[in-house]
Amino acid sequence: NHPFNIDLMFVELGSFDIIIGMDSLRRCHAVIVYDEKLVQIPYGNETLTFCGNESNNGRESRLTVISRLKAQEYIAKGCQIFLVQISAKKGEDKSDGKQLKDVPIVQDFLKVFPKDFPGLPPARQVEFQIDLIPGAAPVARAPYRLAPSEMKELSEQLQELFDKGFIRPSSSPWG
Repeated sequence: NHPFNIDLMFVELGSFDIIIGMDSLRRCHAVIVYDEKLVQIPYGNETLTFCGNESNNGRESRLTVISRLKAQEYIAKGCQIFLVQISAKKGEDKSDGKQLKDVPIVQDFLKVFPKDFPGLPPARQVEFQIDLIPGAAPVARAPYRLAPSEMKELSEQLQELFDKGFIRPSSSPWG
């Protein structure tokens, strides 16, 4: 009993009555409470609340990725299917986006934002160190595993910092 102006497009939705897109929700100033499966829409002096499906009793979703053939099999059986399409962005040039030099206040403080650091920070009275308890042994635990691409990126960044003199090899048995 609350009229809304929403542009709709007819699509065969199976058991769904309507799917409201993000643009329509934005125009209505909707608030989505994900962990409670609620959509709250301000309407005059009241707030309309739409509740999502509570069939999983608050448990995590058990959605899985299936093959096209398996999906066709489920559709033939009359099961409810949810389709998500994720596509990678084409190699866009991030240099076209907003950069530090485009921010007006940065122009007033260019010395604070150097392109590359000029060198090491000045020597301090106290050199940083962590005193270990004598006889303490490192924790017998496997290191955090990284994918090969992550390990390559980490190695490159560490080498760059080492080459600039920002870090030095550790002499600690802890790593």
